[in-house]
Amino acid sequence: QVQLVQAGGGLGQPGESRKLSCAASGGVFADNACGWYRQAPGKQREIVAGITRSGNTNFADYVKGRFTISRDGAKDTCYLNMTNLKPEDTAVYYCRLARGNTFASDSTWGQGTQVTVSS
Repeated sequence: QVQLVQAGGGLGQPGESRKLSCAASGGVFADNACGWYRQAPGKQREIVAGITRSGNTNFADYVKGRFTISRDGAKDTCYLNMTNLKPEDTAVYYCRLARGNTFASDSTWGQGTQVTVSS
């Protein structure tokens, strides 16, 4: 069973940057897509960004131009780089592992990491 271990996040001020990482084992990110999601208090979990097997990226409108997603196959890690953070980015962020380019209902999730943006 693949496990995803997240790191990064924490407390920051508006305009600052944070980088989240999602480390797997077994070389999974070399052949499978990765996605980042977030869930704010009282809200549903929402997509933030994704990167396909071939390296194509896509972003939700609310983070476009501020967040980037990348993957390091050698380290088996998926990253979410967040810049120009806003208070509305405050949420628990989760990474998710696809099978190929498909995010199945039983796909593996990271444990979640809190990002809080406040002045």
